[in-house]
Amino acid sequence: MADYYIQLHHVRKRFGTEEVLKPLDFAVERGKTYGICGNNGSGKTVLMKCICGFLPVTEGLITVDGKRIGYDVDFPESLGVIIETPGFLSNLSGRRNLEILADLRGLIGRKEITSVLKRVGLDPELKKPVAKYSLGMRQRLGIAQAIMEEPELLILDEPFNGLDRHGVAEIRKLLLAQKQKGKTILLASHNSEDIRILCDRVFEMDGGVMRRASPL
Repeated sequence: MADYYIQLHHVRKRFGTEEVLKPLDFAVERGKTYGICGNNGSGKTVLMKCICGFLPVTEGLITVDGKRIGYDVDFPESLGVIIETPGFLSNLSGRRNLEILADLRGLIGRKEITSVLKRVGLDPELKKPVAKYSLGMRQRLGIAQAIMEEPELLILDEPFNGLDRHGVAEIRKLLLAQKQKGKTILLASHNSEDIRILCDRVFEMDGGVMRRASPL
């Protein structure tokens, strides 16, 4: 019997009269990488925000690692996330941003921050403020923030945005390493090659509905 890390039970999401997520029953196996394809406005980002606990569902139930989001916990307990443009304190360096975030939970220190910055292809000693980062550098920093505490679950909405071909190859390799560690990964990408390389299973969203699923 499959061990599901994420489960959605008849989940709906409305904004006023607009139904953005129609009844969804969806599950993600522990340790697998699932991809979600779909055009802008299909519901991918809203779905991810609901799983993370950033948006309450209108109807239904989401469980992550056996805990009900919004009931047992507000947010998944071991989560790394990129949704939309990563937000950082723009007047501080990337390293200082990660240090501030790490201090909130006290799980990692300077050594781990140095390591994760190198892994995403950023210079740990770079003093430049984030305001002067390119889009690609900012995206790399967002990925560093998502993985730095070694969470069990990664939810990544368009993680390759702003990266050049070399950067895409580096981050794909990094995510494959996360997969090999047994992390559960849910990612959305417009790029079918990203999905093909990284994902064990693919779902397509259209108008808030999961239209089809196919193993790769």
